[in-house]
Amino acid sequence: MNGTNLFKIALRALANNKLRAFLTMLGIIIGVASVITMLAIGQGSKRSIQQQISEMGSNMIMIYPGAERRGGVRLDPSAMQTLKLTDVESLREETRFVAGVSPYVSSSGQFINGANNYPGSMTGVSVEYLDIRQLSVDDGEMFTEEDIQASAKVCVVGQTIVDNLFPDGSEPVGSVIRFNKIPFRIIGVLKAKGYNSMGQDQDAVVLAPYTTLMKRLLAVTYLQSIYASALTEDLTEEAIDEMTAILRQNHKLKDTDADDFNIRSQQELSETLSSTTDMMTTLLACIAGISLVVGGIGIMNIMYVSVTERTREIGLRMSVGARGMDILSQFLIEAILISITGGLIGVILGIGASLAVNSLLNWPIFVQSWSVIISFIVCTFTGVFFGWYPARKAADLDPIEAIRYE
Repeated sequence: MNGTNLFKIALRALANNKLRAFLTMLGIIIGVASVITMLAIGQGSKRSIQQQISEMGSNMIMIYPGAERRGGVRLDPSAMQTLKLTDVESLREETRFVAGVSPYVSSSGQFINGANNYPGSMTGVSVEYLDIRQLSVDDGEMFTEEDIQASAKVCVVGQTIVDNLFPDGSEPVGSVIRFNKIPFRIIGVLKAKGYNSMGQDQDAVVLAPYTTLMKRLLAVTYLQSIYASALTEDLTEEAIDEMTAILRQNHKLKDTDADDFNIRSQQELSETLSSTTDMMTTLLACIAGISLVVGGIGIMNIMYVSVTERTREIGLRMSVGARGMDILSQFLIEAILISITGGLIGVILGIGASLAVNSLLNWPIFVQSWSVIISFIVCTFTGVFFGWYPARKAADLDPIEAIRYE
């Protein structure tokens, strides 16, 4: 019996039991749709995190003083004061793989403008900080090197600060606000960036010359951290190695001494978050994949029922010349048709569900072609795997016993 006839017989058998065939497909449909949707959500979240980290500066490097916690106890407080302005100068002059370096100090307090106030932190940085963090001034201008040398009481604010201190819509540039009783003149407003992947408001920021904070607010000579950027993301590791060598030399550390500073990069953060997202995506896909196994068991169950119901038919076919391979192929084709049709419907439903999640919940989604292909291959394999044994049982029936079956 040729393949075309076997295919027609399989189609006719499924058409005679449409509802049962559809209910059998349902497990495959739900499984494939769930896997595609879960992978789309996971990959969408991963790409969103990577994009937001890139917007923060994918080649950004952060240097912190070497104080650590061991057993919940902070080490010597002097370890918090290991970074100096001389380190910044050395990094600017001696590095080959670093594009920009900025000191970083911060002070918490209350911003006041007339009857309006907002709690937050003022950050002391250099002009290069804008390029390092990929920030830009939307209105007004950034403070200059002259402002830094003069420890000028000027600042650049984010949109959240503007919204809270100037709710009436008045012009912020040129206005004077107070921070911890010290007046600061706003000379610029940063372009809005919104919330990042960690839920932090990137617009609740106020930048001022680092010398102003160190002298007028904090009265310190050390830095809380140093921000830098590598020439490119690919050169981040080389930049870190170079900066480590310079800082160790500046701090006069021996070969046997541990670093009294810590260096972290956005690349490291991106890899950590990506691995966590991949793990969660895999877990969700595995849970969704259980539906495919359940669907496969459903196929096996229905094929067993079909073999039992059609025992006399099988006997008649074999008595007029049908081979065991023909019977095996017929039932295998039925199982594969159920799984493939269910897979196609599941792919359409999965893509539709992913788009619905994006539209209704505003979750980032990304449907990758490989997830669709793999889901389709798995559902086809499921049909063959779970349809084989019932088909084999049908092929092994004795024709005479099958004809006598009631």
